[in-house]
Amino acid sequence: MAVGIFDSGLGGLTVLDAVSKRSPDVPFVYFGDNAHAPYGVRDSDDVYNLTTAAVERLWDAGCDLVILACNTASAAALRRMQESWIPPEKRVLGVFVPLIEALTERQWGDNSPPREVEVKHVALFATPATVASRAFQRELAFRAIGVDVEAQACGGVVDAIEDGDLILAEALVRSHVDALKRKMPDPQAAILGCTHYPLMATTFQEALGQDVSVYSQANLVAESLADYLERHPKMLGTGTENMFLTTGDPKRVSDRATQFLRRKIEFQSA
Repeated sequence: MAVGIFDSGLGGLTVLDAVSKRSPDVPFVYFGDNAHAPYGVRDSDDVYNLTTAAVERLWDAGCDLVILACNTASAAALRRMQESWIPPEKRVLGVFVPLIEALTERQWGDNSPPREVEVKHVALFATPATVASRAFQRELAFRAIGVDVEAQACGGVVDAIEDGDLILAEALVRSHVDALKRKMPDPQAAILGCTHYPLMATTFQEALGQDVSVYSQANLVAESLADYLERHPKMLGTGTENMFLTTGDPKRVSDRATQFLRRKIEFQSA
């Protein structure tokens, strides 16, 4: 049994890399739904159906604990899954909450009432589906008051990254930051609300300026997972091998993943 990590494509590899470094003895099964990427332009029912199918495949691979390393899935599907679909012996965790806890300076699992926080103006960069869901704003409202969030849907960025066209991705990021700044000229913090976006973190920071604190998810999720496994050791079994699954072309996905992580990654058909 291993920990499952799911993403619509390759962006979740940023989370996999961080959690593997933080918890090197934990085996992981990565599932990339590359045949249906990107999710960010799909409606919520479509995202839900694709996400539940992927999670079931990870359960079949022995992963009782699955991380949705996909903000669109976390935003559009997770709450619905938790309310009516996930059996008691399984766990599915999203990637929003660790990020919001860091932003609001809360410890893991702090469920005290919302309170004033230092950061008042937050820029959220995410896929169109994540922005439309308003999941980030909803989760933030549980923990903080008086925070102004301006969301920017970053169309095209995920496609460019998945295609390996980083020049186009950089140009799109700068364009989306410019659009955000027209609505919120002086953000104090920026959330990279898609696990693909850390690959463009330097570009986001340069476009926003060095005075803006840029929050990326991978390391925050890695810390939260390590804490969770320490408190719930039964969620981790005796598996020893990492595995990479894709609904896309295994060779093409393997080549792209190897470029992303700068180490050999071999995917197999899901």
